[in-house]
Amino acid sequence: MPADTPNGLYGPENLPYGVYSAAGDPGRRRIGVRLGDDVIDLGAAATELGSPHAALLTAQTLNPLLAAGRPVWTAVRADLRAWLDERPGALPRVPLADVRLHLPFDVADYVDFYASEHHATNVGRIFRPDGDALTPNWKHLPIGYHGRAGTVVVSGTPVVRPHGQRRTPDGPVFGPSRRLDIEAEVGFVVGAPSRLGEPVPQAAFRDHVFGVCLVNDWSARDVQAWEYVPLGPFLGKSFATSVSAWITPLDALDAARCAPPERSHPLLDYLRDDAASGTEPGGFDLRMTVTLNGHTIAEPPFSAMYWTAAQQLAHMTVNGASLRTGDLFASGTVSGPEPHQRGCLLELTWSGEDPVELPGGTRTFLEDGDEVVITAWAPGPHGSRVGLGEVSGRISPAAAG
Repeated sequence: MPADTPNGLYGPENLPYGVYSAAGDPGRRRIGVRLGDDVIDLGAAATELGSPHAALLTAQTLNPLLAAGRPVWTAVRADLRAWLDERPGALPRVPLADVRLHLPFDVADYVDFYASEHHATNVGRIFRPDGDALTPNWKHLPIGYHGRAGTVVVSGTPVVRPHGQRRTPDGPVFGPSRRLDIEAEVGFVVGAPSRLGEPVPQAAFRDHVFGVCLVNDWSARDVQAWEYVPLGPFLGKSFATSVSAWITPLDALDAARCAPPERSHPLLDYLRDDAASGTEPGGFDLRMTVTLNGHTIAEPPFSAMYWTAAQQLAHMTVNGASLRTGDLFASGTVSGPEPHQRGCLLELTWSGEDPVELPGGTRTFLEDGDEVVITAWAPGPHGSRVGLGEVSGRISPAAAG
């Protein structure tokens, strides 16, 4: 395992961005950068040190910085690292424990993909035991759907058990979901927008994507199973999607770039990412851990994802759909080839047939009061590790109704 820096997973090679408020001034939101167990007030530092980007960094959300584009992102990161090297005492800090973290950007659109071959195969075997595990299109394009941006919430926000219709032998009934699940995912945050009608090729991925965060795309499996044919996920997915409070810039993950799994089917030109295509490796070596009530239940490897984020971006814009600042697109459930690498309870319990063992009992799906925490780290430069901000959520009982 790579060695940690003195600041652990949040050293100067990381420097993720977030939005916080201080205990003494709860009504004012500030842009911060995490360094170890401290938060640097980036807006105050930029103002005091005369940064030409101070106006962007004193905003109450990351959106103005996201919209500024890659040259500005690179310059701000370079300035921050220089300040840490040359004038660390000039950077105002506050302990992480003394701040409240907020949703770091205003979400414009949300797209969720289905990019893990292992996850898709397991789900296919569960629901179509006598048919093909993968649908005929799966190896030819990244399957996805548009989700509900308005219910994306920051890590730590309670998740209320949703109501919905579910199927029974006597017909549909209405009530709280009985098969509430997690989905351990990785999200990508769009900064620079694109024009309507102009596709974004894989080669432009870095020009448009600002950074990465962890995602838990909660799922009511019983509601989803009844409603999703023929148009796909709806109420079973739209009640909550949790994201981490820290957005790790793409530049912090350069050492974690890796080749995706070998392609088993030829791809159309806009999705090709072989050596002959000239596309840089689009995978990321992110090591994820999922805990339920403090007990590790899964360790999904993001490097096993069949479809890359660059391919997802190219596919979701190839029809001319435009990008907006604050768009979020997620990988879909991250699962690996081994049983302990499955990123949702549907797979881990094989749809409830094989309960997960916990110190206090077993689980097939989530119960009220359960807390799920997803963490991850990636290899960094010089043997360091780069941490992604955790995403957590606790299940609250269904609202009366």
